[in-house]
Amino acid sequence: MNWKILGGGAAIMLPLVAVLAGGFGKDPRGSSTAMEGQKAPGFSLISIDGDPLALGELAGSPVVINFWATWCQPCLAEHPVLLEGSKRYRSRGVSFLGLLYDDDADTARRWIAKHGAAFPTLLDPGNHTAIDYGVVGVPETFFIDAGGQIFRKHTGPLTFEAMVDALEGMLGDVP
Repeated sequence: MNWKILGGGAAIMLPLVAVLAGGFGKDPRGSSTAMEGQKAPGFSLISIDGDPLALGELAGSPVVINFWATWCQPCLAEHPVLLEGSKRYRSRGVSFLGLLYDDDADTARRWIAKHGAAFPTLLDPGNHTAIDYGVVGVPETFFIDAGGQIFRKHTGPLTFEAMVDALEGMLGDVP
């Protein structure tokens, strides 16, 4: 490469290429865990059935929040995992919530009628709650401990093993 032709641009190009190249080969699901250990942002939303629900109402209990959408194929793949988790961990006081991301209530109602539900799905107009949680796409799942702190964030479709690992770790048990 003729560096004289590039002139001063090489001073900008080389660091930029190095930064971009550093990201290749990394798993895109390994997104930021910066919110782990932070207080979970509060919210007060309405379910697709018209019922109000505020995160504060669940204070003192562990909560799993799953951001999802009807158009999201990975969300469909993880749905049975969330249903099973909700059933298995209900007796241990864990609440599961779905937060609809960039979608509408009518479509969600039809989707849930077809695929089942075991926990409330909340509407997030303008995706303000998703923004507060730093959601960049769906599915993303947050495990919030009984003290209201984000214990773990999972990006991408949740597997049964990853869910059990997070819940047992959060609840203080060995999986």
